[in-house]
Amino acid sequence: MKHIVLAPDSFKGTMTAAEICAVQREAIRRLLPGVTVDEVPMADGGEGFIETCRRLRGGERVEVTVTGPLHTPVGAFYLRLPDGSAVIEMAAAAGLPLAGGRLDPLKATTYGVGELILHAVERGAHRILLGLGGSATNDGGIGMAAALGYCFYDGEGRPVEPLAKHLGKIVSVRRERELPEVEITAACDVDNPLCGPSGATAVFGPQKGVTPALFPALEDGMSHLAALMERDTGAPVADTPGAGAAGGLGAAVLYFLRGTLRPGIELLLDAAGFDGLLERADLVITGEGCMDRQSGRGKVPAGVGQRCRRRGVPCVALCGSLGEGAEELYGCGISAMFSTLHTFTDLETSARTCREDMRLLTDAVIRLLLSRE
Repeated sequence: MKHIVLAPDSFKGTMTAAEICAVQREAIRRLLPGVTVDEVPMADGGEGFIETCRRLRGGERVEVTVTGPLHTPVGAFYLRLPDGSAVIEMAAAAGLPLAGGRLDPLKATTYGVGELILHAVERGAHRILLGLGGSATNDGGIGMAAALGYCFYDGEGRPVEPLAKHLGKIVSVRRERELPEVEITAACDVDNPLCGPSGATAVFGPQKGVTPALFPALEDGMSHLAALMERDTGAPVADTPGAGAAGGLGAAVLYFLRGTLRPGIELLLDAAGFDGLLERADLVITGEGCMDRQSGRGKVPAGVGQRCRRRGVPCVALCGSLGEGAEELYGCGISAMFSTLHTFTDLETSARTCREDMRLLTDAVIRLLLSRE
């Protein structure tokens, strides 16, 4: 074994993708001091997306105070690239960590995401790459749209406050303020549609505080928004893969901003020249904090595994934990998968031991592979 490629996602709340690469590299070189290790920290549109883009393309971090998911000011940021374009993580303005455990899916807003976009455009960005993932919101992107000049009205022409709990009241949409011309591509971390059993509310709502009692009203509101979008465009916007990303922000990018949706992992793998690295790779190691059925719908391990399968390169996933349906990733090119967890533990303990847990797991996997050579 001469060449190994490391391409993990971050483990949310414990380690960044770059930190994981560093731990794995150290463990590998203890056993294989002559091996070449290519480190390609990855992201899929959620946490770590900007940092991954910065590593690949450079750029300057821009700090901005915007409206957070609970309508209070938060310190956010985006990346201004050398060519003048911008990279934005929606999670920097409306992410789950910003809610601080106080989840409110009826009122949580993406307004701050729109403020980030506006700030970048007003300072000359003609192209924006918007990372979708890790949201605390389920508002279908109407908060973002409101920050960019859209207003919403009910059947009697009265203004509707742009909140998830009011989605079902919206009958018409008007743009009161024009945005300078900008090309927006959204990098999605999932391929879910807007509505239905695989939609934003059904799949991701529970982690944002959607209870069984709240679900019917929120799903009905999202379905109402989907019908409005189809009425105005003549196209099934809500069924586009990725429309359900970030609580429906994917659909909002298509409808309000006339943008495009692409799998975030594919964008970053291309930018990193990943296929070229595979030409000499003997092994690829990927992974994420919790790998489960959803990982096959646009997450880092699936994207990396599929590239490896096409090139015939073994791909091992080292994860924090393995959830329900993780075995489906074998169909996406993952050769084997392992979890760092060796006992029941809480997040605080896991955060304290995660680096050593990853070192021990990497060491064990490399020893297993060497025993078969």
